[in-house]
Amino acid sequence: MLKDALGEWRGSEEEITRQIEADPVNAQAWASRAAVRNASGDREGALADFSMAIKLGLRFRERITAWGNRGMIRVETGDYAGAIEDFSAVIEARPRKAIVKSALLQRALVKEKIGDREGGAADRRLARILSPDLNKQQNNKEIIA
Repeated sequence: MLKDALGEWRGSEEEITRQIEADPVNAQAWASRAAVRNASGDREGALADFSMAIKLGLRFRERITAWGNRGMIRVETGDYAGAIEDFSAVIEARPRKAIVKSALLQRALVKEKIGDREGGAADRRLARILSPDLNKQQNNKEIIA
């Protein structure tokens, strides 16, 4: 098993599981296994591992990634309230504007999916404020359509 330049574990699920067994409070190992499980289609395992990694305390960048990934899995599994919670956590943490914009747009989609059109529209307006280029992209789509 190897660690990359960011300190993330790279290896098979079995190798990372051994690392977790040796050091059960290693949040980064939990996050790494979550990523491996997610890539292999094990959504339940990935959700549990992302949750444990967040609970144990990831560094800022990794925490933002874990919330975003967990939010996307929650959307896929129909846990819309959980997805909104995760995307909101990303937004409240105030990472780079591009990440906040992405979380706002993802949250807007989920809100619209559950019938909250006003909430979705509000998130889209905030995303446009953060990223004026979003207005240009949408105007171009309207012209093409």
